[in-house]
Amino acid sequence: MEASALGPARRGRRRTRAAGSLLSRAAILLFISAFLVRVPSSVKVYVMLHQKSPHVLCVTQRLRNAELIDPSFQWHGPKGKIVSVENRTAQITSTGSLVFQNFEESMSGIYTCFLEYKPTVEEIVKRLQLKYAIYAYREPHYYYQFTARYHAAPCNSIYNISFEKKLIQILSKLLLDLSCEISLLKSECHHVKMQRAGLQNELFFTFSVSSLDTEKGPKPCTDHNCEPSKRLFKVGMKNWASSRHLHCAVPLEAKNLIERFFNQQVEILGRRAEQLPEIYYIEGTLQMVWINRCFPGYGMNVQQHPKCPECCVICSPGSYNPRDGIHCLQCNSSLVYGAKTCL
Repeated sequence: MEASALGPARRGRRRTRAAGSLLSRAAILLFISAFLVRVPSSVKVYVMLHQKSPHVLCVTQRLRNAELIDPSFQWHGPKGKIVSVENRTAQITSTGSLVFQNFEESMSGIYTCFLEYKPTVEEIVKRLQLKYAIYAYREPHYYYQFTARYHAAPCNSIYNISFEKKLIQILSKLLLDLSCEISLLKSECHHVKMQRAGLQNELFFTFSVSSLDTEKGPKPCTDHNCEPSKRLFKVGMKNWASSRHLHCAVPLEAKNLIERFFNQQVEILGRRAEQLPEIYYIEGTLQMVWINRCFPGYGMNVQQHPKCPECCVICSPGSYNPRDGIHCLQCNSSLVYGAKTCL
């Protein structure tokens, strides 16, 4: 009977020790969590390629306006590498902010800041961890694409080829002072059956007009999105809406000149008393579309980058862009930012 009574007693002590162990672990975890504050997800930050960034902060909005006793900061870059104070391209200010002097594609990645501080002299040290996903971005390479139709000579006639070259030369001279580039994308001759009429030969021209200054730096920031409190999300964004209008001023003027050139052809032909020439512009056939393109290794994605919807953002690992399309394509074997090939 004594032995049987000892059995339950031992089991009771073991259960008590186990429960005590669980309680002590929970207490330790609760104690640690009270002093280590984690931000649950990374904040996306966009920095224009080859530009200096505003400050990426190592404090929350609440702590930014608070007094911190003996703060210390440490930044870890991609692959966990510690960002050194002596680093020439990524510097840490005395208040712990990270600043990029000349942002390169290879700098894109996850950056984590570790902050230690005391709220008051009497309290113990608290720790804060902030995580950022920092992306290089570029402005789109945009252009206008025009299509126009001309009544033509027979499709095998050398006059059509000669006229095509002359037309591009005239348009190039027309845009000479605007730093614009005009390129003939396609020229085709077709037999067209007219309504209630016979066949006629027509030339179908497709050409593009683009600005030569698409690689220039960003314009000054004046939009409300560029206020210091909002730069956390859009670092390096130099008032996209305003800069787009500024950059488009030259192509827009080119568009107006081209439209005027074709309208004048119609007016001249309308005043012509003699027979129409063999090759002439067909009224109402000039069409124009605006086209955006990203450079290889970059793409647009409104779902992934809602804070930068019209930016060409560097392709993340797992994607690539081989040409001047506007989207990064899936590539599971891609392990780097800005991939241009999928091996």
